[in-house]
Amino acid sequence: MARTFETFFADLRAPLERDPAVRGWLDVVLSYPGFHAVTAHRIIHRLHSWGIPLLPRWLAHVMRFITGIEIHPGAKLGKGFFIDHGMGVVIGETVETGNDCTLYQGVTLGGTSLSHGKRHPTLGNGVVVGVGAAVLGAINLGNNVRVGGGSVVVKDVPDNATVVGIPARVVLLDGKPVKVVPERPQVEMPDPNAQMISDLRARVSHVERTLRLRDAGDHDAAAAI
Repeated sequence: MARTFETFFADLRAPLERDPAVRGWLDVVLSYPGFHAVTAHRIIHRLHSWGIPLLPRWLAHVMRFITGIEIHPGAKLGKGFFIDHGMGVVIGETVETGNDCTLYQGVTLGGTSLSHGKRHPTLGNGVVVGVGAAVLGAINLGNNVRVGGGSVVVKDVPDNATVVGIPARVVLLDGKPVKVVPERPQVEMPDPNAQMISDLRARVSHVERTLRLRDAGDHDAAAAI
């Protein structure tokens, strides 16, 4: 019971510490759908772990309708889990997170496999996933990882890294920029437009020379060209 209250108060403190728009704990309790969804999930997950059929899934569906946030009953969320705004957030069945993680609206923690085993990501402590980002597959995000908005993460990410892009790549590690090394050699391909322009230039030059010789009355030289 003590651990349950500890988790509840950690979830309550999370928006107070991480959202500058909050106006106190009562504001969180009354008007933060992310807090509502996570608090309800704590209960729903407990029912799911007891093996109760159907009811956890139905309750999760009800909370999705109310909050716009879909959390599978099987997901394991650490303490201080904060979903800011939250509309469109999807958290899959085998997701596991550490403490003090933050998700913004439109985030997907999804799977890429049809197997029944571990198929969703595992997040370390202090992970922040930006707006509209997707973290896909049974991959691991280390502690204090930052995922840029709109990124798609499909590979493991080390501790204290910032990743951006599609697919996401590490751009900061321990606060220092990371030089991006191409995964395969770059091949210089010829520019077809440049070749066409070069051919046209040579043709125009040829025509101009022919016309100059004809204007000068040297028809034989012009014909030889």
